[in-house]
Amino acid sequence: MKMKKKRFLSLILMLVMLVSTLVMSGCGTEKKSGNEGNYDGELVYDHSMELQYAKLFSVDYYKGGYKLITITNRDEDTAIVSKQSKLLLVPDGMSAPSGVDSDTVILKTPVTNMLVSSTPVTSLMNASNCLDNISQVTYDKKSWYIDAVKKAFDDGKLTYVGDYKAPDYETIIAGAPTLAIFSTMLTSVPDVAEKLKELGINYILDQSTYEDHPLGRVEWAKLYAALCNEEDAATDMFNAQAAYVDTLSKAEKTGKSVAVFYITSKGKLYVRNAGDYLAQMVNIAGGDYIFSDLNADKTGTQEMGIESFYEKAKDADYIIYVWNLGGKPSTLNDFTGYNSILADIKAVKDGNVWCTTPDFFQIADTIGSMINDINLMLNADADTSELTYLKKLK
Repeated sequence: MKMKKKRFLSLILMLVMLVSTLVMSGCGTEKKSGNEGNYDGELVYDHSMELQYAKLFSVDYYKGGYKLITITNRDEDTAIVSKQSKLLLVPDGMSAPSGVDSDTVILKTPVTNMLVSSTPVTSLMNASNCLDNISQVTYDKKSWYIDAVKKAFDDGKLTYVGDYKAPDYETIIAGAPTLAIFSTMLTSVPDVAEKLKELGINYILDQSTYEDHPLGRVEWAKLYAALCNEEDAATDMFNAQAAYVDTLSKAEKTGKSVAVFYITSKGKLYVRNAGDYLAQMVNIAGGDYIFSDLNADKTGTQEMGIESFYEKAKDADYIIYVWNLGGKPSTLNDFTGYNSILADIKAVKDGNVWCTTPDFFQIADTIGSMINDINLMLNADADTSELTYLKKLK
C-alpha cells in the first residue's frame, strides 16, 4: 500500500514538473517573439522588404514590429515635398523611439482613417485588404468603376471631400485623417499642399507613375499594405500579376506593330511617349510600339499633328485607342469620323482597332492581366472582339 502511494506521489510530482517546464518554455517563446518588452522604444534593424521592380520606395523592418517607409520623390519641390518622405510605423502597444529625425512622420499601425486622392492607389489598397482603412476620397461615387468602392460609399464608409484641386477643408478637418495620400498632381496645386500643412495633415505623394517598369506600379501595393499590416495580401496580388509577365517573357515576339493614342473632343491627337508604361506594356506583350523613337526618356503623352501621326502610324498592325481620355467612339465609323485620314491606316483597314475599357486607368492592380490582354489581342482571330480590358471597334 505504501509503495503504491509513493509511486502515485512520484507520478504527480513528475507531472507538475513537466507542466512547469512547458509553461516556462511557452512564456519564454512569447517574450522572444512578441512586440512587448525587449525592443519597446528601440530601433533594431531586422530586414528589408523584398522588391522586384519598384525602385522609388523601401520598407525596413525592425525588431518589435517597427517599420520605416522611405519614399524617393522624383519631382522635388520643397514647397510641396522634400527629396525623401519617411514614415515610421509604430505597432500597437509599443512606444515611439526617441531621436527620430524631425521630418519623419510617426504613425501607429495599422494606419486607419486615411484620405486617398488617387484611383490607382485606391485600387491597390482595395486589392490588398486595405479599403476599410480609407475614409475619405477626392472622387465621388459616380466616378468609380470598382464595385467594392461604390459599396463602401453606400455603406457610409467613404466620404467624398471634393476635387483634389479644391477640396472641402471643413469636411477633411471633420474626418481628421491620420494620413493623406495624393498623386503627384498635387504639385500642380501648391496652395492645396500648403493648406494641408497649415491644417497639420500629414501627406505623401504616390510616385508609382515614375517607376521604370509597369509592374513597379503594381508593387507599390506593398507599401500601402505595410501601413495596414496586410503585406501578405499585397504580395499575393503582385505575384499573380507578375506571373503574366514571367510567362510572356518566355514567348516569342509577334512582330506586330501597335500605335497607342487618343483624340480629344477638340480634335487634338495625343500619342503615348516611348518611355510611357503603356508603350512598355505593348513591348512586354510581344508587340512593337510604333512610336519607339518618341521621347524614350519620358512618360505620359505628346501632342502630334494628324498628318505627322499618319506618316508614322499608317502601317501599324494594331491600334489601341485610349477610350476614356479622349472621344469615346462606339463604332469604327465613329472612330474614322474624327478625321478621314484615319481610314487609310492599315490597322483600320484590317479591322484591328481596339479601345481600352472605361476602368483601364483606375485598376492598377491588374496591369499584369492587362499586358496579357494585349498579347491575346495580338494573337486573336477575326472572330474575337472583346477581351477583359480591350474591346474591338466594328
